[in-house]
Formats: sequence, C-alpha cells, structure tokens
Amino acid sequence: MMFQPDLETLPREELERLQLRRLQTQCARVYANVPFYRRRFDEIGVTPDDIKSLNDLKLLPFTEKQDMRNNYPFGLLAMPRESIVRLHASSGTTGKATVVGYTRRDIDNWADCMARSLAMAGLSAKDIIHVAYGYGLFTGGLGAHYGVERLGATAIPASGGSTKRQAQLIRDFGTNGICCTPSYALHVYDAAQEQGIDLKQLPLRVGVFGAEPWTEEMRHDMEQKMGIQALDVYGLSEIMGPGVAMECAEGRSGLHIQEDHFLAEIIDPVTGEQLPAGERGELVITTLTKEGVPLIRYRTRDITSLNHTPCPCGRTFAKLHRFTGRTDDMLIIRGVNVYPSQIESILLETEGVSPHYQIIVTREGALDNVEVQVEVSGSNFSDTIKELQRRENAIQKSIKEFLGISSKVRLVEPRTIQRSEGKAVRVLDKRAKTDA
Repeated sequence: MMFQPDLETLPREELERLQLRRLQTQCARVYANVPFYRRRFDEIGVTPDDIKSLNDLKLLPFTEKQDMRNNYPFGLLAMPRESIVRLHASSGTTGKATVVGYTRRDIDNWADCMARSLAMAGLSAKDIIHVAYGYGLFTGGLGAHYGVERLGATAIPASGGSTKRQAQLIRDFGTNGICCTPSYALHVYDAAQEQGIDLKQLPLRVGVFGAEPWTEEMRHDMEQKMGIQALDVYGLSEIMGPGVAMECAEGRSGLHIQEDHFLAEIIDPVTGEQLPAGERGELVITTLTKEGVPLIRYRTRDITSLNHTPCPCGRTFAKLHRFTGRTDDMLIIRGVNVYPSQIESILLETEGVSPHYQIIVTREGALDNVEVQVEVSGSNFSDTIKELQRRENAIQKSIKEFLGISSKVRLVEPRTIQRSEGKAVRVLDKRAKTDA
C-alpha cells in the first residue's frame, strides 16, 4: 500500500537526478538567504556552483545542533518571518532551544511524508488512528495528526496522559492504529489490563512507534501482548518531525528514508569522512525541499547504516538500519530529548546546591523514570527538612517547565556523590540492565 506510488517507486537514476536538482537549488537558496551558511561556504571556499554531482555533497559544511542554538530563534530562517506558518522547538533551558520554522509548503510536505509512513504500516483512509504523542512544541503529536488527516483516515488526538481513558477510547472507537512512543504503548496495555480490556480482541492491528530507542525484544513483547504489528518511525524536529523514515510492513528490515525530500549519508563520527553503503556510522541529513529552515549536512548523532537492497514492498527509497545508539550524551526520556547539560544549567541556577550531581534513569514497567541527585552546599546542609523539600520541589518544577519531563529530585549530603579523577559520571542509565 502506497500513498504516493509514482514518487515512492522512482527508478534510482531518476531519483538521483531529482535529488541533485533539489540539492543545487537548496545550496543556492541558503547561500543567498541565510548569512550563517554564506559565512560557512565562504570559510571553506565553496560556492553553490561547485555542486555538479551528488558526490560533491562532501564539499559542503556540516551543520550541528549547537549552530541552531547559536542562531536562536530565527537566525537560520531562509524565508521572511511572515512566510512562517508554524514554529516548533525542542526542549532546552531559556534561550537554548532549537527552533524550526515551517512554511505552508513545509507543512504540506510533512503531511505527505507522514501519510506515506502510515501507508507503509498498512493503514489507509478506512482506518481510525489514535495519536498519543504529545501535542505542542514537540513535533510528534501534530506531525502524526496531520499525516493521519492527509491519508484520509480518522484521527483521535489523544496526546499523552489519562492513560486509562485512552485504553477505553481505543476500545470504544474501534481504533485500528496507534501512534506513540513504544514505552507509552506498553503503559496503555497495562492500563487496559487493569480495566479488563483485552487489546488482542479489538480491531487494533498496527502500532507506529518512535521518538525513543526500542529493541527487537520490546517489539516482540508488544506484538505478543497487544496483538499488533509494531513498526518503527523515525524523525527529528530539526529536520522535520516524524515521518523522515519509516519501516514498511512488508520488509521490516530497515526504515525507508523519504529520499525525494532528504539526502542521507553515513560518516565516520570522528573524522567526518563519508562511509560506503552498508557501513555503520553517523547519519547526516540534508533537507532537499525544506523552505523555512533548510539544513545542509545536519549531523543527527544517530548511529545507523544505509541499505540499497530492493525491498519486497516495491519502494526504491534506501533503508536505514534500526538505530543502535548516539554519538553524544543525549538522553531520550519518554520521547523528549534531554541533555545532562540542560539539567546542570537548572541546578547551577539554584541557590544552596553544589555543582555535584548525578542523573539516574530507570525503567519501571514500560515507563522511564528520572531521579536527579544533587548535593547541597555545606552551609545549607543544616536547613530544616521542610526547607530542603521546598528546594527539591522547586528544582522539579523547573525541570518540568524547561525540559518537559517529570523527575524526582533528591538533595543529598555533601560528598555523597562519588567523585571521579577523570570525566565525571553524570548519568547512570540503568534502562539497558532493566531491558536485558
């Protein structure tokens, strides 16, 4: 089942000609309209006219997340601000979020890409699709929602929370597909079980899961418990949102990247050199049709490989191998990207605590939990229990407001957190042990 079969089955040579034309156009646009890119091109002595083939992609400069932060909020816009119809932003402390602007055409292309993704999962205009990604500045909810509507299906904009009620709605509405994080899907399953709702007896047959890493073991567990086919969707706010790549129901051997909109390459994360197809490295994406905030060679920090083997589904788009990790220290907590440095910024702005802290991530059931342990400064250790609790609550509130995640904050005695002679161990991610 395909949403745009003429594009999704383009012969490879024709697809690459389209990619080259769009790459050349994009380079000319950013050079003319984005001072950041003009400087970058000039610094390395490259002009848009130097791009004669797709092999010349390696001549272009990389773009990193910090570049987006440095140009906050509108420094990377390639269109007049009046042409921007929507803004999304990643989590971050004040002034540090990555902001992405979308034109009307960007929104239309995004809806097309997500509709394609849902069709890859075997969903159609006849289906009812429950969207339990968060709505708001996070791209997950609205990205999936617009894709459902573009497909012609019925969207249930459930967002997150009220999990027992969500299980009831899935039963009452006869839902066929669900879009959410894999951990939240298991949370919905548990809520259904508590109410005597057997998801395996319902019309629900497909789950489109993304926004956080998940294993083949987790896929098998969900499919057994929920009676569904669990498929992987990939996206990132900087590039577009969900729908950049999607696993098809027929192949299940990687995620088809929407190559008419995104040019993918794999690089050695240390040297920056391009790697041949099949070799594992860091995924780098260039947006070919993005108008609002086009990005050239954006380093995603995600580790994967590219596969051009023909797929049983008939699509000619290359596949990304399921992601195995990242090249940086970013955590993904219930679909939200969180950096330890963001939590550190909040702690350093809090009176009465020291710069010694540790972030402990665990998984209880299907949900991630975050505990932040931070030492109080010596002069404040004698404060009353009531005052310490007030300070813990204040930090928890700040983390929730700025980063969008719930956490437990525990103030501990001075010298409680183990010191290191080398790099401080800021994060203890115990989820892998829990999943094993």
